Amino acid sequence: MESTSEAEITLNALSINLAHVVEQVSPSVIAVNARRHLSSSGVYWRDGIIVTAAHTVRRTDDISVILASDGTVPATVAGVDSSTDLALLKIDSAELSPPLFGDASQLKVGHLILAVGRGAQRGLNAALGIVGVLSGAWRTWRGGLLDQFIGLDLTLHPGAAGGPLIDSHGRVVGINTLGLSRRMALTIPVSTVNRVVTHILEKGHMGFGYLGLGMRPVPLPENLKSQLNLSADSGLIVVSMESNGPGDKAGVLFGDVIVALEGRAMTDIRDLQAFLEPESVGRTIPVLIIRGGKTIEVNVTIGERRPRDK
Repeated sequence: MESTSEAEITLNALSINLAHVVEQVSPSVIAVNARRHLSSSGVYWRDGIIVTAAHTVRRTDDISVILASDGTVPATVAGVDSSTDLALLKIDSAELSPPLFGDASQLKVGHLILAVGRGAQRGLNAALGIVGVLSGAWRTWRGGLLDQFIGLDLTLHPGAAGGPLIDSHGRVVGINTLGLSRRMALTIPVSTVNRVVTHILEKGHMGFGYLGLGMRPVPLPENLKSQLNLSADSGLIVVSMESNGPGDKAGVLFGDVIVALEGRAMTDIRDLQAFLEPESVGRTIPVLIIRGGKTIEVNVTIGERRPRDK
C-alpha cells in the first residue's frame, strides 16, 4: 500500500507540474486563421510579432488571430521563409507578452516535452511526448538551415502546427511543424527562429545567394588533381546557365568546373548551399574554375533568389 501511495503522489505531482507549465506558456500561444477550414497555432515571439508555421498560412489578407482571452485581432503577413517553414505575422495588441525562451541545444533524446497549440474552436491543447531524434545542423528539402534536427515522438493535435515546444521548465525551445518532414513532427529551434525573424524584420524578406548556374558534382581525375595541385576529389560542373545571370556576367562558361568559392572547396551541392546563405547576397567573390585543363579565377557578384512561398 505504501508503494502505491508513493506512486500516486509522484503521478499527481507530475500531472500538476505539466498543467502548470502549459498554463505558464498559454497566454503567448495564439490561434491563427490563415487558411480554410482549419486554424493553426502561433507564438507571440516579440513585440507585435507572431511566429507560426509557413505551410499553414494560405492567404495574405483577411488573417485574424484568436488570443488566450478569446479576443480576435486582425493580423498581416510580415514575411515568410518557406525554406525553414516560418512565417511572421504583425498584430497590435497590448495584452500580449513573449514567453520564456529556453535553449534547444540542451535537449536530450528521451526528455519529456509538451507541444502546445490553440484551436479556433476548442481553444488550448497540449500533447505530451519525448524528444525522439536529435542531431546537428540540418538543411531542409527547400534549402533552409536549421541549427538542430529535433524530431518529436508525439502526435500534434489538429491545428497545433506553428505552436511552441516547451521543456519541463515551461520554456519555449522552438516552433513545431509538420511541413518539413512526412515522417514526424519536427521542431524549429529558438536559435533558428531568432535568426530568421531578425533577418526578415531587417530586410523585409528572406533571400538566398544565387549564381544563376545549374551544376552537378563531377569527379576530378587523379592526374588532373596532381597537375593542378588540388586536394578535393570532385567539383561542380556547369550544365546550364541563366542568361545575364551572375555567373554569365562574370564570364563563367558551360563545361567549367567550379572547385572553390572564396577559397572554400565546392565538392557537392550541399557545399554550395552552405555558402549561399542570406548573408552572401551582394558580395563579390573569387571563383576558382577548371577550364581547358587549367585553373582560372573569375569574380562573381552573388545575386539573390527568394524561395517560393508555397
